Amino acid sequence: MARRGSSMGLFGLFGRSEDLRQLDAAFRGAGLHPALVPEGAKLAISNLLKDDNGGRYADVATYPHVADLVAYCLLGHETFEGEVGPDRAREIEARIDAALEAGEGVDADLILLTLHSKLIQPSVVDRFGLSAEENGE
Repeated sequence: MARRGSSMGLFGLFGRSEDLRQLDAAFRGAGLHPALVPEGAKLAISNLLKDDNGGRYADVATYPHVADLVAYCLLGHETFEGEVGPDRAREIEARIDAALEAGEGVDADLILLTLHSKLIQPSVVDRFGLSAEENGE
């Protein structure tokens, strides 16, 4: 299936697409340097957001919301809390709990993406009892 418009640039000749620039800026705001997130993961995140938004780019306000969750998964509780404060860390933990309870949705998909790509901190896996088991598949 062809994806809609995300571009990492080509040999420095063409710029990054707006969605990836927004995501990079949001990662910085969440205390995570964007270079620590592989480009393939960024494209997957962007595509999840587009799929959730009917094939259109997500609203600008969506990117910080998404970046916080991904940053928490990649940095772990202590580092994330040190970067953004305890209130935002508690907010993300509540979102993770809700996503795990629901078992579906964008937050659940983002958590699963970080888990399957092995980007997630082991401390987050332990804290929330996450598993990458494939129920019978």
